[in-house]
Amino acid sequence: MAITAALVKELRDTTGAGMMDAKKALTETDGDMDAAVDWLRTKGLAKAAKKSGRTAAEGLVGVKVDGGRGVAVEVNSETDFVAKNAEFQEMVSAIAGAALGASDIDALAAADLGGKTVADTVTDKIAKIGENMSLRRMASIEGGSVVSYVHNAAADGLGQIGVLVAFNGDDAATARQVAMHIAAVNPASLSEDDLDPAVVEKEKQIQMDIARESGKPEAVIEKMIVGRMKKFLSEVTLLSQQFVVNPDLTVGAAAKEAGIEITGFVRLEVGEGIAVEKEDFAAEVAKAAQG
Repeated sequence: MAITAALVKELRDTTGAGMMDAKKALTETDGDMDAAVDWLRTKGLAKAAKKSGRTAAEGLVGVKVDGGRGVAVEVNSETDFVAKNAEFQEMVSAIAGAALGASDIDALAAADLGGKTVADTVTDKIAKIGENMSLRRMASIEGGSVVSYVHNAAADGLGQIGVLVAFNGDDAATARQVAMHIAAVNPASLSEDDLDPAVVEKEKQIQMDIARESGKPEAVIEKMIVGRMKKFLSEVTLLSQQFVVNPDLTVGAAAKEAGIEITGFVRLEVGEGIAVEKEDFAAEVAKAAQG
């Protein structure tokens, strides 16, 4: 029986096995899907399928910089224990290196990593380590120069929060302090100009509703909103925020004083936005007992 790409894909989707393993299983079983699944199970290569439904909200962010380009990738695992595993850390670092040549997350998943795609490398690691993992996000930035910073570093270029800052100028030390500020404060955008208009409108509406509760006339409320929105924008946009290193200056003023211009940033935090289902201990035991 001809082993088609569609058959290989179906088996991979069913078992979580790598492409070459799936193709070999189908070849060994003459295209019999059920027999191929069993073949993979006997070889211990279908473990990933059992893990794929479990939430992976831990893991690491890896960052790499090459001249004026920087990349950050988030690879998730189920537990912090795996994030401390040397094999997992080596994989995330290698994936971040591969990301330097990738345009987006799909291109990264398909990129070569030692003879396998990045996606297959992750799948193989699931089978070996025994936890669900996922290549979740990739972000990149370009500029005159780029610096990186990782918070809660597990190894070089790996941590819980990864930040990249693009800048023009020569003072990399100040740019790195700005990266540390971004890790701590998590600004919504570089400046008011590139802040999502929907975010601004939502905040304005909230402030309008709060102000109207005071019972003041609309003309007074409008003036109140101007001041409140100015304060809001100064709190959520990087260049207008008080610099954590020197609160007497805004980040923009501190950068100018150092002779640099911050042109962009990227911030990725492990597990950001992932909903984690909480279970009590009894439920966990019962679930484990069911297999």
